[in-house]
Amino acid sequence: MRRALIDLGTNTFNLLIADVAAHYQIVHQEKNGVALGMGGINQQRIAPDAMERALQALHQFKQRCDALHVESIRAIGTSALRDARNRDAFCALALQQTGIEIEVISGDQEAQLIYEGVRHTHSFERASLIMDIGGGSTELIAVEDGQPLHWKSFDIGVSRMAQSFQVSDPLSATDITQLENYLEMHCLNFLQSVSCSDFIGASGSFETFFELVHEQVYVANGQAQEVSTSHFLEMLEYIIRSTQAERDANDWIIPIRKRMAPFAAVKTRWMIRQLKPQRIFVSPYSLKEGALLSTNSL
Repeated sequence: MRRALIDLGTNTFNLLIADVAAHYQIVHQEKNGVALGMGGINQQRIAPDAMERALQALHQFKQRCDALHVESIRAIGTSALRDARNRDAFCALALQQTGIEIEVISGDQEAQLIYEGVRHTHSFERASLIMDIGGGSTELIAVEDGQPLHWKSFDIGVSRMAQSFQVSDPLSATDITQLENYLEMHCLNFLQSVSCSDFIGASGSFETFFELVHEQVYVANGQAQEVSTSHFLEMLEYIIRSTQAERDANDWIIPIRKRMAPFAAVKTRWMIRQLKPQRIFVSPYSLKEGALLSTNSL
């Protein structure tokens, strides 16, 4: 059966088309930097221009699905939509204009689907923590003996941070301290109960991190890839200290991440410092793969 999954993220809309039967085979993938949360996420609304960009992206995705003879489309809305007071109006308009029905899921459901995606790429031989950096939220899933023990969705996504803090270019020491204090306030209690030998970054920003470390396209073939901890931390330092102009000139950073990469890097570095993992991995799968592959799909 040919199925499509649309992940309506706060920064990026992702389309994944796959044949799902005896084997899982990806047919097509694409991203669209919609910036759904820009201009409204901290006011709990979808701004008019963001709504227009979102509808245009959904039109394009629907045309792609029709051209590839997709039999079913599942569209999942996450942080920006679940918090937006005007989400029902947007979802109704999307259904009317594109025929796509949007399912808005909770933060707990989002974390569970992320785990379902990552577990197809990593064996979880050791105590692990999965981190998924989104624009509106960030999900943390603690895994032991191959099973998720604790998970939580935190409203600390990079779009929220970028719209909440006025920072200099590049980030100043005061900016970094302020951001780290914000992360500590939200996440430290959760992390204190977590044991972590393996730190696994799920897709998204972590694919960009991998490409910056290796200066090559991230091709994982369905398996989480280990990265050198020292090289990974050096890359995070580069992003944190970089100027906007330097990031704009760096072809390994996709356009939608050029502005918010320092926030993602500060967050990831802070998390690694708290957890002190022995190994770091980047998984190519996250929510959208979890939704397609899970036998208990929510």
